[in-house]
Amino acid sequence: MKIFAHTRWDLAPVLAAVAHLAFDVYLIAGFESRPLWLSAILGAVYAVSISWNINSISHNFIHTPYFKARWMNRGFSLLESVAIGFSQTYYHWVHMRHHSGNSDRPDDKGVTVDLLSIYRHGQDGEPENVWSYTFMSFFRDDLGDIHKAIARNRPFEAKWGRFELVFFLVAVAAALVYDWKAVLFLVPFYYLGNCLSSLNGYYEHLHGDPDEPIAWGVSSHKSFYNWLWFGNGYHAEHHYRPRTHWTKLRNLHEQIKDEQEEAGVHVISTCHALGFMAKENREAELADEY
Repeated sequence: MKIFAHTRWDLAPVLAAVAHLAFDVYLIAGFESRPLWLSAILGAVYAVSISWNINSISHNFIHTPYFKARWMNRGFSLLESVAIGFSQTYYHWVHMRHHSGNSDRPDDKGVTVDLLSIYRHGQDGEPENVWSYTFMSFFRDDLGDIHKAIARNRPFEAKWGRFELVFFLVAVAAALVYDWKAVLFLVPFYYLGNCLSSLNGYYEHLHGDPDEPIAWGVSSHKSFYNWLWFGNGYHAEHHYRPRTHWTKLRNLHEQIKDEQEEAGVHVISTCHALGFMAKENREAELADEY
């Protein structure tokens, strides 16, 4: 019986998701037996793991669900909701809005289609400051509005998203009963992980072109980054052809690289999360000043 919908390579992100959830459990279960300094180091790893999962495993699952059977995709969505700390179904809706707008600039009413657009809270058509985008985005999601928006056309999906959220909260409650000090210790790292995800998203679109489909995103073609993050570096390619499986993004890049170069697709030499260190971004900012 065929289990995977696209390729057996999807076993890699599935196992990575299971490992992520196991790591979350270990952080709680082993807290009392670890020195505080080690828990702090593991907390930092936990923060990075949230951004890693959101932008690779969870993200790819939205566009190319891993399993052939619907019930298996439901189960994996529930697993991911616990691992990353919010409803995978709600994230799916927000992310598809992101692809509807592709980090669009505000219209004449100051509204963007893309709720994650780096221009949404910017001024005079410019991107928002990286600091406010990174640290404030976590507080901007309105779960009630997201639920209502999904429920208009897909009421069962909205209910499932709420179930995922409640299931995660029940898991948190159980963790609090087991070791409330461990949970409270990890809360700042949970917030930091979401901030790192926003930082990642910021540099996936800074110096992209919201008006040119092939240049909507910003890419990084570093091999190790794309191996570890399941193709996330090919972000311009992904926005141009969002249904392309993560294992085929490199091939897509080879097919369209001449068109990309002609369109001026922005490519950085670091992973997206370290975009503030990329010389290409500094050069682009200097060019804008002149």
